[in-house]
Formats: sequence, structure tokens, C-alpha cells
Amino acid sequence: MSDESEAEGPPIRTTIEDGVETFEATIQGERIQWDKGLTYSRHLQTDQLLNSQTPVSDKPDEMLFIIMHQTMELWIKLMLHEVRSAIKSLREDDLDRAGKTLDRTATIMRHMIHSWEVLATLTPHDFLTFRGFLRKASGFQSQQYRELEFLLGLKRADLILVHNGDDAATTALHAALNAPSLYDEVLGALSRGGAAIPAEKLNRDWSQPYEACEKIEQAWHAIYTAPDQNWPLYALGEKVTALEYYFQEWRFKHMKTVARVIGHKHGTGGSSGVSYLVKALDLQFFPELWSMRTRMSAPKEGGDYGNGCPV
Repeated sequence: MSDESEAEGPPIRTTIEDGVETFEATIQGERIQWDKGLTYSRHLQTDQLLNSQTPVSDKPDEMLFIIMHQTMELWIKLMLHEVRSAIKSLREDDLDRAGKTLDRTATIMRHMIHSWEVLATLTPHDFLTFRGFLRKASGFQSQQYRELEFLLGLKRADLILVHNGDDAATTALHAALNAPSLYDEVLGALSRGGAAIPAEKLNRDWSQPYEACEKIEQAWHAIYTAPDQNWPLYALGEKVTALEYYFQEWRFKHMKTVARVIGHKHGTGGSSGVSYLVKALDLQFFPELWSMRTRMSAPKEGGDYGNGCPV
């Protein structure tokens, strides 16, 4: 069944495909098709998305502040999705698939790092025009960010208090708090791959902060000293390290952006602002992967350089 519709512009051809009214037109030399089923806006929920910016002031720069933080929340949502996917692959000992997912997560993190540069165009005067309207609203209250920290291994149960009164948020955070983190699953994969991981690190109270372990540092050192013999675990270690590397760079850019915009004022949520963000730079997800690097040493090679040019 088809029909030629007369309207302003090129003619539209109408057909029924799989019970759905479908349209086709040649526009600027391209054959364009669409239908009354799934549309771009319906798939992406653009009406809801583009109407979710609700400034609390009449100041023009607040729109930048809102959209920047909303997009950050969307990227964090995707990171949560990807990290959970990586955890599933690790449990199945599919290190290749876990590695691909961790690569994607690190790429998302790199994109988020650069996003701070847009917010940094907000001058101190710009921000102060609407800061007073924000009252105590603060990024400190981001449920997703805290959930991501828990998922990566930084378990700090007392921070759930900020979400007191929000049952959905506290339920999600407690679930993440009491589940094995990405690093816990990495250690499980190492153990199944033959690395000497202490039993108490493989079966512990997941809600408690992870504590660095000398034996795990030794296990990583053994893997990194002989990468050719341990390539899957070596590659996994580097992908996990990259994720923390970019996460710390994101934290640093966050801190410098806040310093550029508000100096050393307290945050809207009452934190010490820049000083609090500086302290966060010392927090680690995968401590032995960093400490192990200091333990590594290069073998002495080459000739007797004391007798002139080694060549």
C-alpha cells in the first residue's frame, strides 16, 4: 500500500511496513525515511531531556551550570553501567571482554576530564550572580558519584547519611556498599588465574574499606616482572590502573575548576571546598597497583661504560 502526499517541499511517499505507517522523501538528493513507530525523539526521550533544566534564578549563567552537571550525571550513569558489565565479565573470567569494557570506561573518564574546561569559563562574578540561590544544594549530594566510588572500591559508609530521607538513594548506596567492588573482582580473577591472593581478601566484609596488603603487592609485582608469562593478568592490571589514573585527573581538574571559580570559599553543601577536593587526591581504589611500581627495578645491562663509549 502506498500513497503520494502533496505538501510544501518534495513529495512524500507513504507506505505501510510491518503494520506501521512509513514515509519516504528525497531531500537535497538524499532518500530519507521515517515512520510513526520509533522516532529519534521518542527513543532518546528528548522532550523530557530538554525540559529538565529548571533554573532557580533568572541569571543567564545558571543554565551552563545546570547542563554541565546534568551531562556529568549522564556520563556517570554510563560508567556505572560499564563497570557493572566489567564486573560480570570478570566473574566469568572473560578478561578480554572485561578489558574492552574497562577501556571504554577510561575513555568516558577522559571525556569527563575535558568537560571541566567548559565549566571553567564561568567567572567568579558569573557564579556569584546565582550561587546564593543554590542554598545547600551541592555535588556532595550526588548519589551516582558516591555509588561509583563504592563500585570502584572506595567504601565510606558514613557518606550515605547525606541521603537520609531518600529511600531509593540509600537503598542503592547500601547495595553498592555491601557488594564486592571492581577491585575485589579483579583480585578474584587474579586468584583464579594462579596469583597468590590471600584467602581473607577473597572472602571479607565487602562494606568495609579495602586495606592494602603486602602479599597482593607481591602478587602484582610477580605479574609485572614477567608480563609475557602473565599477559592476560598484566593487561588487566594496566587497564584498571588507567581507570584510576584518569579518575584522579578528573578529580584534579574538578579541584582546579572550583579554585578558579570560587577560590577557597566553603562549598554550598558546607564542605571546605578546594581543601576537601585536595584531600580526595590522596584516595586510591587500587593501592597495590601503584605501590608495586616502586618495588620494580631494572636489571643491570650493557657493557663496561668506564672504558669509553659503550658502542
